[in-house]
Amino acid sequence: MRPLIRIAGRRLVRSLQPAKATSSSSAAAAAGSVCSMRISTSRAQGVHTVACRTGRTASQMLIAKRGAGMRAYSAAAEQKSGETEEVDLGAMVPMDRIRNIGIIAHVDHGKTTLVDCLLKQSGALSGSSAMQETRVMDSNALEKERGITILSKVTSLAYKGHRINIVDTPGHADFGGEVERILSMVDSVVLVVDATEGPMAQTKFVLTKALARGLSPLVVLNKADRPTSRADEVDSELLELFMALGASDAQTDYKVMYASAKEGWCTHDAAEAGRLSAGGADGSMAPLLDAIVQQAPAPTGQREDAPFAMLVTQLEANSYLGKCVLGRVSSGKVRVGDRIRVLEPETGTVREEGRVTRLFLRSGVRQVEMAEAGAGDLVTLSGVPTAGINATVASPEVEEPLGFVPIDPPTISVTFSVNDSPLAGREGSQLTSGMIRARLLREAETNVALQIRDSGKSEALEVRGRGELQLSVLIETMRREGFELSVTPPRVLMRRDAGNILEPFEEITIDVDHGASGVVVEKLTKRKGELKSFSDVADKARMVFHIPTRGLLGYMSEFKNDTHGSGVINHAFLRYDAYAGPLEKTRKASMVSMAAGTATAYALNMIEPRGRLFVRNGEAVYPGMVVGELSKDGGDLEVNPAKAKQLTNIRAAGKDDTIRLVPVAPWSLEEAIAYINPDEAIEVTPSTIRLRKQILDANKRKQNSRKRAPDAEDMLE
Repeated sequence: MRPLIRIAGRRLVRSLQPAKATSSSSAAAAAGSVCSMRISTSRAQGVHTVACRTGRTASQMLIAKRGAGMRAYSAAAEQKSGETEEVDLGAMVPMDRIRNIGIIAHVDHGKTTLVDCLLKQSGALSGSSAMQETRVMDSNALEKERGITILSKVTSLAYKGHRINIVDTPGHADFGGEVERILSMVDSVVLVVDATEGPMAQTKFVLTKALARGLSPLVVLNKADRPTSRADEVDSELLELFMALGASDAQTDYKVMYASAKEGWCTHDAAEAGRLSAGGADGSMAPLLDAIVQQAPAPTGQREDAPFAMLVTQLEANSYLGKCVLGRVSSGKVRVGDRIRVLEPETGTVREEGRVTRLFLRSGVRQVEMAEAGAGDLVTLSGVPTAGINATVASPEVEEPLGFVPIDPPTISVTFSVNDSPLAGREGSQLTSGMIRARLLREAETNVALQIRDSGKSEALEVRGRGELQLSVLIETMRREGFELSVTPPRVLMRRDAGNILEPFEEITIDVDHGASGVVVEKLTKRKGELKSFSDVADKARMVFHIPTRGLLGYMSEFKNDTHGSGVINHAFLRYDAYAGPLEKTRKASMVSMAAGTATAYALNMIEPRGRLFVRNGEAVYPGMVVGELSKDGGDLEVNPAKAKQLTNIRAAGKDDTIRLVPVAPWSLEEAIAYINPDEAIEVTPSTIRLRKQILDANKRKQNSRKRAPDAEDMLE
């Protein structure tokens, strides 16, 4: 059989006819041969080299044709579903009518908007106020404020006699643990890629995890209605990424669809996408739902004559039911009132026995009660409040726990401790180390990407995570709950392997104006970054670096200043590699308060010429508090921001001149975490973020500065 070839986004369909006179062996070889093509362009020769990979041989051919990418894939007949049968989401559905699908993508490529559109057009939000809302799945307050997805969400919808369970995942690299954990629940994934930006760092990360689990993605090029859309080039870049990640022929034979989740349409035809973008036709998300029903495999498992078993993937808090557990039923059936028990992961120790008190799933913003569920269903149940992530909830006769895939380990850590500053206790209500410890341990139960360890100090705990954003979200959540705490700067976690010290490296993708590319390359090179590629994307310069995680700490604020806020930087964990050596000092010294009281305009006006201020007139200060940054290198400078003007009866020229200070922007948690020096800390209260020295007493700081500076050995796990 001859393959179907697409050139520059157009499909040239060749008739699929068997050879007239061939032997059975050659016919079988021809029928089983599936091609995957990758393009390497030689500008000097003006030709495209296409590598054709089959199951048996690899050949090269030259195509004297200018244009965009080429890809070959096997022709699979598309069957249109004519089913109009209604589905009761609260009833148990046959396994061949279930589709478990995950939505994965890079941050801001439109996953949550796409899920919103699917829910609205399928009728899952009919009759609710959510029909008028955007990003319905982002229910967390921080998610709505920041415009990002932090926690994975599961929802269900009915379409043409099928129940489609959709899992919306985070797109930011710091929350990659949510993506890794949730992939065990689905049978296929929809890979959403921006038709302008193309595959980014997190695209590679989530695709790597999906391919490793044997999942075959359905590719959606979103935002295809934009004038800057370059769908053909992005398709070629995706194919190269698939092949670079070692995708199988079946996985490389992915279907490409074009969509605009904001406008509410999707299509498999590039020409139709152009008409829809121009407003010449009305579209819908039906083609994407049809593709999910036709191409995503049904779940496997045994419902009859098998004991019930479910792996806990997520925990939910319910005001009426207490702790509820969400997971995928691996085998058997479960009904409300059935006896169940909780098995510890790996050991199989019985933690608790109980009964199922409630069984339900979510459809949009509704909670749909269920009487029973079976293998292949994604359901939430209550009745076992001690169950944790990766635990097995099963029938009493089950002795062995279900296996789970461990997620990647954390790469940085910070230390949480009680707030011991002179201003402690004025704003918060959760102040003690016991309260902080209980809250962090409770967080670790639901967020498996976090690790909580004793730091060796009685009133401090070490918190390990994936990145600055993940840790800042945790701190922000705690401060809104009334906690006061002190947080140390992030520390990279290193390893020792065969006598060598290894440290985490990340791949960063940067899009900047061409005029700012020089300073970005210069600064990242000083931070041990290695430039891997440089290309033009639309009117931006795109650079890909491999850099130690240490090199990224504190760089974000510099990047914003260097690119005047127009640059975009994205990063994802790459691997552990050999220690790259010490970094150059990138931050200047601090101005540290030597007095307690209230900052005065008179004192700040005298201090301001020495550097940049962090405090405003009228703010409370105390000894050891960082009130600014010096404009020159050297040691820290002790200043008195609370000094008041002497009141006398002597007139002087200029006595009453107006004082004008440069406005001070308040700190955000991400900026503060990235900025502070190793000997400093962040004081976090419900309404204020302050920078301070870890040792407040000036004399003790001088004694401590004479000690040996920490090196790579001190950062080993």
